[in-house]
Amino acid sequence: MKLSYKTNGVCSRTITADIENGKVYNLRFEGGCNGNTKGISALVEGMTVEEVISRLEGIRCGFKGTSCPDQLAQALKSIKS
Repeated sequence: MKLSYKTNGVCSRTITADIENGKVYNLRFEGGCNGNTKGISALVEGMTVEEVISRLEGIRCGFKGTSCPDQLAQALKSIKS
């Protein structure tokens, strides 16, 4: 399954990934802090959707109510519903 998610309230614009057998692969952020989003992508490669959500949901960026990691969790939650 291909994930494509338009972010809200963060510097990145979209998140794309492949979800295979409940695991995240080929995660990419369009926009955002390049090093940070590449780091997130490398860390979650092959991780289960549930584990990513559990680890990243609720992380905030500065005074924003969300962050790129939190937006990834929201994107993954949207495909579980």
